[in-house]
Amino acid sequence: MTPDLPWLKSSRCGTSTCVEVARDGDRILLRDSKNPDVAPLAFTEEEWRAFAAGVEAGEFRF
Repeated sequence: MTPDLPWLKSSRCGTSTCVEVARDGDRILLRDSKNPDVAPLAFTEEEWRAFAAGVEAGEFRF
């Protein structure tokens, strides 16, 4: 379980089934809004930046 953090969701999230992100010190945390008590995935800032750059570059299109 993580401390009480300001979890953010996309403005495009129209239901309660969203991915949420929060910063905890130097870590970026990612969780499923349906299961907030499950331990979130944790990434370093470098990992998060690389992921975001990949999304922007279209590396994850199917």
